[in-house]
Amino acid sequence: MKIAFFSDIHGVPETLQKFFDHSDALGAELLVLLGDALYHGPRNGVPVEYDPKKVAEMLNSRGDRILAVRGNCDCDVDQMVLQFPIMAEYAALWLDERMVWATHGHVFNMDNHPPLKTGDILLHGHTHIPAAQPFGEGFYYINPGSVSIPKNGSKNSYLILQDSTFTLKSVEDGSTISSYTVE
Repeated sequence: MKIAFFSDIHGVPETLQKFFDHSDALGAELLVLLGDALYHGPRNGVPVEYDPKKVAEMLNSRGDRILAVRGNCDCDVDQMVLQFPIMAEYAALWLDERMVWATHGHVFNMDNHPPLKTGDILLHGHTHIPAAQPFGEGFYYINPGSVSIPKNGSKNSYLILQDSTFTLKSVEDGSTISSYTVE
């Protein structure tokens, strides 16, 4: 099964559409949204293409394929317009024998990680900076970056998981930026 992980849309429909086009072309069966869907947040400027109503419509059109967790910019009002649940703090997925703890990153992160066992994966957005690295006592940290507002010189990006390999992809053209295989 191919899974696409995306985060930090912040109400921008243009880059969300590009993500959908690429993930559809790659055959992603599940889309995991790691929070911050509609609102741009008080620390970000208003994005040029900001249209949260359109983003809600776009997300709802694929709601049967989306598993979402709440970001720090998501709230009860957002849940009123989205037709799939977004208010969970985390989702646990299984990759063979290892758990993938999918969350936004504002509560659970490398400094305050959930209960993990050796080989488990902490996967979150929030920072808008892609990452893939081991940490702690045999854990992995993976971040898809941001679909719409990349930071720290990174590109608009998302992840595709197939087998045990996470491939970071460019939202702009679908090219591979990097890949990381968990051992």
